Parts: sequence; C-alpha cells; structure tokens
Amino acid sequence: MFIEATAVIEEPHVAKRMFRMLLADKFALCAAIFLFVILIMAIIGPSWLGDLATKQNLRGRNAAPFDFEKAWVWWMGADALGRPLLARIIVATQNTVMVAAGAVLISAITGTVLGLIAGFSSPRVSQIIMRLADVIMSFPSLLIAVIVLYILGSSILNLMMVLATTRIPVYLRTTRAEVLEIRERMFVQAARVMGASSKRILFRHILPVVFPTLTTLATLDFAYVMLAESALSFLGIGIQPPEITWGLMISQGRQYLTNAWWLSFWPGLAIILTTMSLNLLSNWMRIALDPVQRWRLEMKGSKHG
Repeated sequence: MFIEATAVIEEPHVAKRMFRMLLADKFALCAAIFLFVILIMAIIGPSWLGDLATKQNLRGRNAAPFDFEKAWVWWMGADALGRPLLARIIVATQNTVMVAAGAVLISAITGTVLGLIAGFSSPRVSQIIMRLADVIMSFPSLLIAVIVLYILGSSILNLMMVLATTRIPVYLRTTRAEVLEIRERMFVQAARVMGASSKRILFRHILPVVFPTLTTLATLDFAYVMLAESALSFLGIGIQPPEITWGLMISQGRQYLTNAWWLSFWPGLAIILTTMSLNLLSNWMRIALDPVQRWRLEMKGSKHG
C-alpha cells in the first residue's frame, strides 16, 4: 500500500519536473508545440478539409501564393488542378504521420522484444537473432522497399510494414547492447536470487532501464522513416493518388519547379520543419531522461521558475 501511494504521489511530480525541463529549453518547447499542432492536423485534417483538398478548380490552377484577399486555405497557392495547397498539406498530414508512426511502433516493439531475448538468452539463440538482423542490414533499406513495393503494390499497410522491417535491427542491436550491460548489475542479480522468472526480470526490471534510450531512438527514427516515406512517394512507388502525402505532393510538383515552385516548396518545408522538430525534441529527451545530464535542464528551469 505504501509503495502504491508513493507511486501515485511521485507520478505527477515527475510530469511536473519534465514540464519544467521542457520550459527550460526554448527550442525543444517550440518543437513540442509544433509537433502538437501537426498531431492535431493529422487527427482532424481529413474530416475538416478533405472535400476542399480534393475539389478541382481548373481556372485557378497553379495559383500563386500570398494572395491574402482570398480565403486562408489559398494563402499557399494552388496545385496543377486548382486545389488549395494549404488544405492539401493539412489533409496529407494524417497519411504521412500514420505511416511513420506505424512503422516506428512496429519496428520498436519487434526489435525491442528480440533484443531483450537476444541479450538475456543463451549464446546460441542470441547468435540466431543477430544473424537475422545482419541479413536485414545487408540490404539497403530503400532498395528493399523499392523491390517489395514493386512486387506487392503500393498501399499504406505495405509501406508501413516495409519501412518497419528495415528499422528492426536498429532497436534490436540497441536493446541487446543495453541488456548485456544491465543484466550484470546488482539489482538484476538480486531479483534472480529471489526467484524471479526470466520474463519478470526482463519486463519488470531491465525494460524500464532501457526504455528512455529506446524512446529517444524512436523519436529520432520517426524523422528518418518520414523522410524515407517521402523519398518513396517522390519516386512514385509510395502511396498513390487519390491518397495524399507530403512526399507525393513534392513528386507531383517537380515538373512545375520552373514556373510554380510553391507546389513542391510548401510540402518540402513541412517535412523539413517536422524532422527538425523531432530532432530537437529527441536531443532534449536524451538529456532529460539521463540522470547524469538532467541537472543542466533542472538548473535552467529553477532559474526561470
């Protein structure tokens, strides 16, 4: 009962401390606000502006941006079919974020479980799992995606699974390296002496220690997967119309770069700002979740507080 009460008291305290550390890093705070806006756009975008983003208006094709006399959805201009670019970017956020989040979630869960097993099991099982990771890493990730998507066809699910498969070794190797070091610590040895099962040791004692590293890695990997999805869509083997992604919008606008640069510029800017925000937030999380370096942010937060 005492432990449970302490946990209940400690949880809001930890959340408050993390919020203060976020306020102490202005770049990370701006990145978090921007990513929150992106998340809201991904949730409500298609239901809010879905019809407007697909409605064609050939009289307004390739309309120039910064015409503030029109409605706000036209402020970024229009594409080759007269559809407002701002509305299309907002609607495309859902598919772009969904593919990246799904791929990172699948690869993180699969790679973490395999890494826990590889780091805590017998050397023979560990070698089998690591050779599987070596096979996946021996092929360029984009080449695997190109081949698989060409054979199976382009869809959100196929794209998600391909990108997730190519990222599994990253989490597998990171988790295994962490487990090999943590399993020799005193608290793990004590749990083993007290009769705890291997499953309980892995998921109740070792995983919480590895989790901050994996969280930082997943945040950084989210940006990589988003760029990979954009590259595949740009090459024409990613998500196909009538679905929309930022990468597909760049691909559709490349033939108009000389006379309508805004068709590719605005979705490209959305990708740049999102990946930059993810990198800034990942760097903040690396410091905030590290007990050795956390004092830097805590000192800044106490000064501002």
